[in-house]
Amino acid sequence: MRSLANNMTLSKPFRIISFNANGIRSAAKKGFFEWASLQAADVICIQELKAQAADMAHDYLTLKNYEAYFHFAQKKGYSGVGIYTKHTPDKVLTGLGFPLADDEGRHLVIKLGRLLIASAYLPSGTSGEQRQQCKFDFLGQYETLLRNWRKKRNSMIICGDFNIAHRAIDLKNWRSNQKNSGFLPEERAWMDQLFSNIGYIDSFRSINTEADQFTWWSNRGRAWEKNVGWRIDYQIATQDLLNCPQKTFIYKDKRFSDHAPLIIDYLLPTTLFD
Repeated sequence: MRSLANNMTLSKPFRIISFNANGIRSAAKKGFFEWASLQAADVICIQELKAQAADMAHDYLTLKNYEAYFHFAQKKGYSGVGIYTKHTPDKVLTGLGFPLADDEGRHLVIKLGRLLIASAYLPSGTSGEQRQQCKFDFLGQYETLLRNWRKKRNSMIICGDFNIAHRAIDLKNWRSNQKNSGFLPEERAWMDQLFSNIGYIDSFRSINTEADQFTWWSNRGRAWEKNVGWRIDYQIATQDLLNCPQKTFIYKDKRFSDHAPLIIDYLLPTTLFD
């Protein structure tokens, strides 16, 4: 694998892809890895693997010239996150230190120089009140960690499915969804805190303020075809990287999952990798 210190320059974008696969084996059968191999990404963050370590040993789930790291859920066929990287990490951090994250395989971090890159899969609350409370509990504990990371002045990019649409512009039918999980006032307030007080930015919205930019579509009612979707997949960066996102797009030419890959090119300071 490549050494970042020797290969990164300010003139070369650092490409990160975030993608909820809704089953990595299913996405692979739909051509995800063939597509990914052509994207020249430095790092690819995957959520919702729905796989175990033995499954990921299959050749069709690997990428040439990438190292791969995973955090699996204890329950088979459920959750799980992964990171494919062209650059050998200085450190790999698995889990967050509390059961809801660690038992369900919801968080993985690689350290490249002074940059942390995370693949995160936050819980959904759509199955009922009990699961929604689990989601709120996760958000509370995760917020504490996010604040601590900022106090340490780490540079960080968190990629993943947050299962929250932040503002009305981020979902098609926002009026009818204000009492539904994923667009509850408490969830949106949590995102407000993240972007206004804790010290993180929404990398996508820092350079794209257009409407109808969605990353997830229901499998019902021809939502994909009609583009009736939600933007619940993010790349969230620390404030010191505010001017680094240069280009972003959501890939929709082919459908690998009920989510679409979110691609962002960053122009990162070389001092992160010295």
